[in-house]
Amino acid sequence: MIASIGEVLIDFIALQEGKLKDVKSFEKHPGGAPANVAVGLSRLGVESALVSKVGDDPFGDFLLERLRDEGVKTYVSRDAEKHTGVVFVQLIGAKPEFILYDGVAYFNLKPGDVEKVPLENAEAVHFGTVLFAREPSRSTLFGILEELEGKTTLSYDVNIRPDLWRGREEEMLRDIERALRLADIVKLGDGELEYLKNNGINVEDFDFKLLAVTMGERGSELMSGGAKVHIPAYRVEPVDTTGAGDAFTAALLAGLHYSNLLGDSIDEEHLRKIGRFANLVAAISTTRRGAWSVPKIEEISQMREVRELYQRSRR
Repeated sequence: MIASIGEVLIDFIALQEGKLKDVKSFEKHPGGAPANVAVGLSRLGVESALVSKVGDDPFGDFLLERLRDEGVKTYVSRDAEKHTGVVFVQLIGAKPEFILYDGVAYFNLKPGDVEKVPLENAEAVHFGTVLFAREPSRSTLFGILEELEGKTTLSYDVNIRPDLWRGREEEMLRDIERALRLADIVKLGDGELEYLKNNGINVEDFDFKLLAVTMGERGSELMSGGAKVHIPAYRVEPVDTTGAGDAFTAALLAGLHYSNLLGDSIDEEHLRKIGRFANLVAAISTTRRGAWSVPKIEEISQMREVRELYQRSRR
């Protein structure tokens, strides 16, 4: 099993393109980067779990029902004090911009809310940066990661959300650097890579088992040990790119799982196969609305990129 820990929330996605002040209606979708990855893994045939927190409210009911419908094992506590998280998403040219709301349940994740056994028994544990933005979730997550370091493969999506860190950018950078030291697998976008470099953090200075950089229409780069590959993007007509990075991450982890390479250094041949698979899944995800847009493994099982990983692993 691969477990994710972090936010699960409601994405209210604008039905009209343009600025939020001009939008008249929204469509409700489940979201939250770690939850997106857990759902993506489940759809790709990998047993997955989510550790998180939602409010004791109708939105929390909705998210738990949807997670269970997707086959994700839920270790999600209910918060009687805080509401379920919500995000408003504006789409401009299919590219999302977000407004996240504060004071929500996932930021109130406490050590007592977390069942540790699923995390300790997981093949890998995936996390992001959002929970670092507030207490007590920050201390809870770092405490768990430091306990798991060296025992379980840790996967980290840097996933910078500057709106949550206004006036606290130096603190954000320190927390990201601390998380990078703990991680075995790291995924980030090229804009995030540039931002970190401009602020004195060069991710190539860390000793990761795998570093993946997504570059939108220019594809992705994967690096492991001395091997480095560039994977061209698949050409599609995007409808909604919300969650495309999470779709990539889910496929990346699934590809490593299929290949029995989670936590190991990877040669160039396997980097190419896993990178092609991740790019394909991410591209398909952009042709569907909402963040839970990873195709099910049955839909894509005959594609070459899938056959050379998934079907071979089932023999």
